[in-house]
Amino acid sequence: MTTFVLVHGAWHGPWAWDRVTPLLQAAGAHTLTPDLGADGDRGLHDHAAAVIAALDTVCRDDELVLVGHSYAGLVAREAADARPDTVDHIVLVDGWAGGNGASLFSLAPARFVEAIRAAAEASGDGRQIPAPPPAAFGIFAPDTAAWLAARLLPQPLRTFTEPTQLTGAVDRVPGTAIYCRPKTYPFGQFGAAAGYRTLAVDGPHDVMLTDPEPLADLLLTAQSFKNEKREV
Repeated sequence: MTTFVLVHGAWHGPWAWDRVTPLLQAAGAHTLTPDLGADGDRGLHDHAAAVIAALDTVCRDDELVLVGHSYAGLVAREAADARPDTVDHIVLVDGWAGGNGASLFSLAPARFVEAIRAAAEASGDGRQIPAPPPAAFGIFAPDTAAWLAARLLPQPLRTFTEPTQLTGAVDRVPGTAIYCRPKTYPFGQFGAAAGYRTLAVDGPHDVMLTDPEPLADLLLTAQSFKNEKREV
């Protein structure tokens, strides 16, 4: 049995995978969708701990594919670094990724960082980033945009500033980086730099909402690579 642990990106929740999980389950897989939580002054390490807790609930006989969307690429890699013998394959979906000490802000262009900091400073105590409009995720269809806008949550600023803590154990786990076309940020390059194979899918950044079938198909192909542990 294969278990997919699907980790949502910034401003989102477990509901981001609602159109993908039935497809994976229909193929015979188990799914888990941990909630990273958006309340309070949480950081990336808090989110990684939530994913580690989810990993620890998976049957050890299952093959485990850990999937991180967008910001959660960093979260998934830190969690896999803590459980390299549990995770059989990492999949990034338009995911940010870097080495030890990387943060989303260290990887993102300056204009993105400046805009995010300004948005946080204009909101409350500056610790939360208000959710951008659905168009920022490539969602323009009125029905889907309204559905998404009603669910987006503020994101703790510290999740973008806190650097990842990696021992190097994550480098033993094979990975796939799925990047969306047309490209927004160099997600394919991030994955390639981590040593992952790269695959393209046509769709916006929130491809799981607009094109769940082709995304699910690509996730299922990761199973054929799950036992290819890498030597480092």
